[in-house]
Amino acid sequence: MSSSENTQFDLECQSGIMRPTNPPMKKNESRATIKDVAREAGVSVASASRALHNPGRVSASMVEKVRLVADRLEYVPYRAAGYLVSKKFNAIGAIVPTIDNAIFAQALHALQNQLNLYGYTLLLASTHYDSKREVSETQTLIEHGVDAIVLVGEAHDEKVMRLLDGKHVPYINTWTYNPDSPAPCAGFDNRAAMIRLTNYLLDLGHRRLAVIAGITDKNDRAAERLEGVRDALAARGMALQKEQIEEMPYTIAAGRQALRKFVSAPTPPTAVICGNDILAFGAVYECIARKIAVPQTLSITGYDDFELSSHMSPALTTIRVPAIEMGVGAADYLISYLAGKPMPKHMAYEAELIVRGSTAPPLETR
Repeated sequence: MSSSENTQFDLECQSGIMRPTNPPMKKNESRATIKDVAREAGVSVASASRALHNPGRVSASMVEKVRLVADRLEYVPYRAAGYLVSKKFNAIGAIVPTIDNAIFAQALHALQNQLNLYGYTLLLASTHYDSKREVSETQTLIEHGVDAIVLVGEAHDEKVMRLLDGKHVPYINTWTYNPDSPAPCAGFDNRAAMIRLTNYLLDLGHRRLAVIAGITDKNDRAAERLEGVRDALAARGMALQKEQIEEMPYTIAAGRQALRKFVSAPTPPTAVICGNDILAFGAVYECIARKIAVPQTLSITGYDDFELSSHMSPALTTIRVPAIEMGVGAADYLISYLAGKPMPKHMAYEAELIVRGSTAPPLETR
């Protein structure tokens, strides 16, 4: 065992100011230490520590044996002791726009599972799509000693970058892919995916399109999706007019509100492209309320592929976002970077067009 490991174990086993305050113990009751776990499991102290804190460095059978003993002894590791020695907290931070979104939750679940395999803990923060809050959450995570941070999108307040660079905290952008960026990323091309979806509608014969976009201000993913619609139309000699666009927050009520405006226009659209599935749900529900047949009268598309999207009637045509792949990829990159191992800096995943029952050719072409 190295001198630093010895120091860590000594700190963990001693009492006093190095230990957090605990409720008074009963007479003859003692706290289990890493040495107790190692003795009961029949392994060295170093092996027991690795099994609990760096499971990727030992066999799966040893990890299971040590964890079973640790659970039985109700052993709780004192992570602060390890931090005092190694200056590593074994924690990764993640800052997401919202946790009120099943796709973000799916990516975070995959991220956490992958980090846990290597002994890292995930610390989570949410910005509510507020760039100033992203700055404060970045500051807070750094203050809590995270070893690296996962971000969403490519556009961040310059103060975020100054904090990360100034404190030498590695990070990776997700939900976006830019091979020319100096920053690492694990994501997909939002613009290209929306071009694919728009071309699908154009190939069906739709020419009167409307877009319910997310709020594009300080949201590069929403802006790229809207740009994808514009680019697909421009390639066919068409343009998206101001009255064909509604930027809305990602809520069902907002989707319904925007749909009401579009269907009340003198020349209503034959297809509505939504910036995510939640907006599309709202648009579909408003059509149901108004007895507008989907897709016979109006085609509607989403973006994300929520679980509900395949079960509603009609099932929603959408873009399937590679949430799990991004979560795993971001974890693998940061773990490799922290370990000094080579890893691709820019990781691209496919955002797949999923065609379902909410789209059909327009009436005039049938």
